[in-house]
Amino acid sequence: MRHSTQSLLLLLIASVLLTACGPQQEPAQAAGQQPKPQAGFIHVQEKPFTLVNELPGRTTPFQVAEVRPQVTGIIEKRLFEEGETVEAGQALYQIDDKLYQASLASAKADLANAKASRESAQLTANRYEKLIKTGAVSQQELDEARATRNAGQAQVAAAEAAVDTARINLEYTTIEAPISGRIGRSSITAGALVTANQTSSLVTIRQLDPIYVDLTQSYDELQTLRAAMASGKLETVGEDKASVKLAQQNGNVYPHKGALQFSEYAVDEATGSVTLRALFPNPDGALLPGMFVRARLPQAARENAILVPQKGISREPNGQATALVIGDNDTVEKRNVSTEKAVGSQWLISDGLQAGDRLIVDGLQKIRVGVPVAPVDVTGDQSTATSQNAEVPAADAPNANAANPEQG
Repeated sequence: MRHSTQSLLLLLIASVLLTACGPQQEPAQAAGQQPKPQAGFIHVQEKPFTLVNELPGRTTPFQVAEVRPQVTGIIEKRLFEEGETVEAGQALYQIDDKLYQASLASAKADLANAKASRESAQLTANRYEKLIKTGAVSQQELDEARATRNAGQAQVAAAEAAVDTARINLEYTTIEAPISGRIGRSSITAGALVTANQTSSLVTIRQLDPIYVDLTQSYDELQTLRAAMASGKLETVGEDKASVKLAQQNGNVYPHKGALQFSEYAVDEATGSVTLRALFPNPDGALLPGMFVRARLPQAARENAILVPQKGISREPNGQATALVIGDNDTVEKRNVSTEKAVGSQWLISDGLQAGDRLIVDGLQKIRVGVPVAPVDVTGDQSTATSQNAEVPAADAPNANAANPEQG
């Protein structure tokens, strides 16, 4: 009886142990299987996009005048403030004019003397014209009187020219601004001796409104630009002139539009590039000569452009751009793609991806081609970045495939 009781007790203990261990077998078996890695993806979309090309350039004054004296003398005083805006014809320097006033007075006296001599010669010639009829004077005397009269007229003309020269030289003692613009620093002070047409300038005036921006572009891109303008895809402001915006070095967009002019250009034999000139209004003087700027030109409009984050594109050792997408049965597929331009933090894709593709942008380090993944849609997380980059201009490097974007 005692042996039977012990056997029954052992059977009950074994049954309890089996019941307790049964539910734990499934997690233990499941622990032997690796879960699918998560892959964050976005849906590739097509959207209208205007490709904006950026051209580097520098500002150049519309006009530059180096002021030099046209007569010799001592500077009496300076008549302007350095750095101010001057108008054409405004007096800048005053040269001591005493000698030039004396020269003008002498020239006027010579003119009066020449006129008196001409008057005398004219009276003599008139008198001989009458006397020749009576034979009181010979023909030779008459001819000499006429020659003296003509010489007197020539002397008067020469004296008048001398008076004009003396008057002009006197006017040149007041040195005036040849153009309107911003005047720079004066290189001389009162008391300095200046000479006519000296090599060193007294001061420089620069007209800054409007102002030129000299830009550099490859010849091939220039042809594309002209084709876009001819097809009406590029805003124009006149014949052979394209509308252009300006981005300053601090990143701000200049508020006034300019006109990119194509009337004159030549290809640089060394670089194959073309220098273009754009004209911008500068009413507030915000643009100064020598500033580095970037001109933005809408170059091509596309209705079905594909833009994807740069971190979704990687590079093979040979430079081939590739993308990983989630294909059938949620397996990873590899695509060769063509990147046309860098647009902010995105790539403009010309081939290899289509609308609706699930492009992997997150978890790339944990997945492999041909392996199933657990898709996680992160399209909403990328929408903000996409909207922020929609108006970012394209990089100016013509071959975007040569870049190595950061892989996320």
